[in-house]
Amino acid sequence: MASLITSLKRSLTRLLILLPVLLLGLGITPMPVNALYPSDFNDQTAKDLNSNLHGENLQGKEFVKYSLSGFDLSDANLTGSFFSVSSLKNANLSGANLQDVIAYATRFDNADLSGANLRGADLLKSNFKGAKIDGADFSDALLDRSQQEDLCSRASGITYDSLNCAALSDAYVPASESVNSFNPGS
Repeated sequence: MASLITSLKRSLTRLLILLPVLLLGLGITPMPVNALYPSDFNDQTAKDLNSNLHGENLQGKEFVKYSLSGFDLSDANLTGSFFSVSSLKNANLSGANLQDVIAYATRFDNADLSGANLRGADLLKSNFKGAKIDGADFSDALLDRSQQEDLCSRASGITYDSLNCAALSDAYVPASESVNSFNPGS
């Protein structure tokens, strides 16, 4: 029941976001946002960017086309942050709070997500190849099915349960070689 309410809430939120577009058509004017783009950093600022963000409060920050590869974000608060076409390859996100994060087309290859909170995160089109996920909580997270299956193949304990891996195997119906109502044969 709780997942149904969460799903309805998420659908309503998306509808409210799209409603102005539907009502006003495509006459959308650009709106400035406070997103961080790699081109926003000149040489001096890039030198000042600290790759050790352990325990930092980065709640609600936006990272668009940004590379945080190899960064230490362990125990960081990234609640509600937005990542789009970003890279967190080899990043340390152990114990990080990524609740309600939107990480669209983000690379988490070989990242350490052990003990991370990803509850309610929107992780569509993201990649987790080789990521460490021991103890990570993916409850109510949105994942592409292929990524969910990949994560489930190496998940255990709370991570396995939070990914709802048991439901994946229950939904699988193997092809039948015998004649049945769905496969009348030739």
